Amino acid sequence: MPGITTFLPFPEDVPTHPLLVVDYEQIRAGKEEEIDTLWEAATKLGFWYLKNHGADELVEDMFEMGAETMALPMEEKMKYEQGDGGLSCGYKKAGANATDETGALDTVEFINIAKDDALAWPQIAHRTYPSTVNARMDSTIKPFVRKSIEINNTLLSVLNDRLGLPKGALAKRHLLEEYSAGEARCIKSPPMPAGSPESKAAIGAHTDFGSLSFLHNRLGGLQVMVPGTQTWQYVKPLPGHAICNLGDAMSVFSGGILKSNLHRVVAPPKEQAKLLRWSLVFFTRPGDSVTLRALTDESPLIAKAVAETPERNFETGATAREWFTRRCKNQRIKNRAGPETWRASRGMEHKPDVA
Repeated sequence: MPGITTFLPFPEDVPTHPLLVVDYEQIRAGKEEEIDTLWEAATKLGFWYLKNHGADELVEDMFEMGAETMALPMEEKMKYEQGDGGLSCGYKKAGANATDETGALDTVEFINIAKDDALAWPQIAHRTYPSTVNARMDSTIKPFVRKSIEINNTLLSVLNDRLGLPKGALAKRHLLEEYSAGEARCIKSPPMPAGSPESKAAIGAHTDFGSLSFLHNRLGGLQVMVPGTQTWQYVKPLPGHAICNLGDAMSVFSGGILKSNLHRVVAPPKEQAKLLRWSLVFFTRPGDSVTLRALTDESPLIAKAVAETPERNFETGATAREWFTRRCKNQRIKNRAGPETWRASRGMEHKPDVA
């Protein structure tokens, strides 16, 4: 569809942070060298490229679904708006969320489809969706959700074993049968107006809410802040490669061994900023009832990591649903009481001086 696959090369003179490349087929085959690469990426930055994942055709279909949905009249889209009560699935209009503690508004619109609604279709698990979503639920959305779950669960299983957890320890915290905040999201980011600062955030600095994100984009815009630095660096999109990153839940479960890293979305660099930017992500998140805590009683490695970092608190006292709802509510501009509201939406690694 026009506007989605439009592509300008990423500029060569823009600083980027190189990510490790993980071959999914090699992971599935149990190749130790590839598993070592995944472990290095997961424990140092929490971001990596994933190739040979086999989802490319499904991704293109999802982009088409997103474009069809965003083309609907605003009045129609607003019938399915997320609202301000902490629900994530549904439509989010541009300007509904803050991007920093001053209350600056985001510039993106997106459609979120709950994992539970996709798998339950034609039954309703959480909510209804626009006609463009319903028309593609069986042919496009459900296959993409199932494939994303398969990929993410395979990666989580490898990390489970490297953490010294009993077989299936992470899997039982991500059961398909239990409702969760897992979802597919298709995002439309408008071209930046001429003269806009390159650092203007479309989505403000944050760590992800859940366990593992499976991201696809065509243009630059994603930036990471490498641990130990105060500098944002672009992540260059690579054709045929997804970008994966870990979220807060995995950092908590692992006692900080696995990294949930700060990132944000800004304008694509240079000439790319003139283009409409589309991105697609599937978020794997723990079951709603799962308590977010370090799994010290199940892994000596995790117990050792927690003992060595007494300054950190991995006992959140919250379920995955409570954690997620709090963060969703606090990023909504209508719930803003002051800078503290936005800070409460940012996640485990939030730094007050980082936007």
